[in-house]
Amino acid sequence: MVEGDSAKGKSESYNVEAGLQPNYNQSAASNPTSNHPTGQVNAAATGNANPHIDNRAIIQPYSLNTGAKQPEYQFAADNRGYEPDSHANGKQQDVERDAPDGGHGGHGGPGKPHKGRKKSAPLPEPTAPIVANFERAIELCGYGKFHYILLAICGLVSTSEEMDVISMSFILPSAECDLDLNTETKGWLNSIIFIGMMVGAYFWGSIADSFGRKKVLIVISFMNAFCIVASSFSQNYTFFMLFRFLNGAALGGSGPVIWSYFAEFQPKAKRGSMLSFMAAFWTFGNLFVASLAWLIIPRTIGFATTYFTYNSWRIFLLVCSLPSFLVGFLLFYLPESPKFLLTRGKKDRALAIFRGIFVTNTRRRPDEYMVYDLEVDEKLLESNGNVKNKYSRMVSGMVDHSRALFKSPILRFTIVSITINFTFHIGYYGLLMWFPELFNRFEEYDKAFPGQSASVCSVTEYVVNLAKEQSNNGTCSSDIPQSVFMESLISLASALPANLLAILGMDMLGRKFFLIAGTMTAGICSALMYFVRSSVQNLVVSAIFSGAISAANAALDCLITEVFPTKLRATGVAISMVAARLGGIIGNIVIAQLLDNYCPSPTFIVSGLLIGGGLMCLLLPNTTRKELN
Repeated sequence: MVEGDSAKGKSESYNVEAGLQPNYNQSAASNPTSNHPTGQVNAAATGNANPHIDNRAIIQPYSLNTGAKQPEYQFAADNRGYEPDSHANGKQQDVERDAPDGGHGGHGGPGKPHKGRKKSAPLPEPTAPIVANFERAIELCGYGKFHYILLAICGLVSTSEEMDVISMSFILPSAECDLDLNTETKGWLNSIIFIGMMVGAYFWGSIADSFGRKKVLIVISFMNAFCIVASSFSQNYTFFMLFRFLNGAALGGSGPVIWSYFAEFQPKAKRGSMLSFMAAFWTFGNLFVASLAWLIIPRTIGFATTYFTYNSWRIFLLVCSLPSFLVGFLLFYLPESPKFLLTRGKKDRALAIFRGIFVTNTRRRPDEYMVYDLEVDEKLLESNGNVKNKYSRMVSGMVDHSRALFKSPILRFTIVSITINFTFHIGYYGLLMWFPELFNRFEEYDKAFPGQSASVCSVTEYVVNLAKEQSNNGTCSSDIPQSVFMESLISLASALPANLLAILGMDMLGRKFFLIAGTMTAGICSALMYFVRSSVQNLVVSAIFSGAISAANAALDCLITEVFPTKLRATGVAISMVAARLGGIIGNIVIAQLLDNYCPSPTFIVSGLLIGGGLMCLLLPNTTRKELN
């Protein structure tokens, strides 16, 4: 937020996102001593009062108020007041291209980069307004308050998404009696959300590439929240499955769109660390949902009648919906992605947003922002302008974007991305979502055989046979020991130091380093599950697995977000997420069945998939500290 002079009237404010700007020519005319970048006064400007500059609009709801009642305002596209008197070839060129060496000479001569140099020095701020590409424009905005507000809101989107996915693993033991669940139906309940996410990811990702990131994020946040509330009121397995599927359909769009949206506000020097920070919010979501489960599910709260039951695990689901409602409202206060607007040819709005970010971060006047025009890829404008009707454009966009992803040279990136996400998420969700169930099984075994050591397979065999006996006798127990929630919280908390390491080292060591190191460590831990002989050993291996897989997940999210071009980014990430959700489905259904019937094969299968998938990232280009293109 940028504070404005609240004493001024609303008619003397402007909306940064909408592209409304004060007429600085008029402002300069009324204040000859002002330090205008051009030093020129537009003779056509009239009036004698400086308009009030209220830049809080950068995080206020979108509005567009123009007309005769506000003659002192004009669109940012009319940049006469920003242009210098004379330019080479009609305009001042971006210093990034004119002076590759940061505008300084060296051993290589004036304006030439050093040959053996790996990283160029930061470019100096231009002394006159320039025409800039996206990377230079966002760099000149500075880094500060706006980006931290953006991180907080987008991070909350990721937190709410992870809470909704992982919450199911905590309610399965408690809902076992209410919904009459066994290992197979538990696997389907864990998986139905991923089936919905597969459907939603492609649909929402394509819409976001056609109509914008912000609108899609708002719709899916509210849809997600309402579906969670509806599922908490469901009284049978069928309706619960239906609303969890719709919940997944909403969540499917959240992942690919929020990562594309957040990345498109980041300068290349900070993109890796900030995307890693975003990934850390998944860990916060895991910890938050585990803490809520510990506080709510074991309690005897709620009520029950002959026809309707609303007990602790349902109240837990209701509470988990609150972050989605909150984030739906907060997203109204953020602008559309300027990178997306440039692909649609909306330079006026993109430039207005850049100016608003500049003012929010630096507290300087918008006319001190040294960019007066933005470069746009004419080929993108040509392809985007072919279809006028918005619904036709949506369908056409979905088809065209999908086709482009499976054509050279993007084809290799798409195939590798799909394969890595598929193999990675078999292990990620195949084990991580079953940890609470495994902890509960060890507690059941320890209760029956105190002090005796046993392997995961022996414990599983005992619990499966016990469940069959209870089913035959018509009995059911859904009491979960407090230690299960504590162990779940400890294993998930181990991801915090791993995420911190990823944040600090992602831009130094690179995405591939963290992805390979994380998947290899997690793969080894998966294999070691076979040799576990106690609940303590199980907790230690699970905690290391959780930390390693979280660091690898941060690297994978960075790499996949950056490898696709802007026009195809949301669709490309969405298709990768479809593969990830398919991996989650297989991980929850197949791994669970293999664990019950063919133990220990799943631990070694997951180990091989994680290590092999991680090594495949070597086939992708290095995106560390590179332009987002």
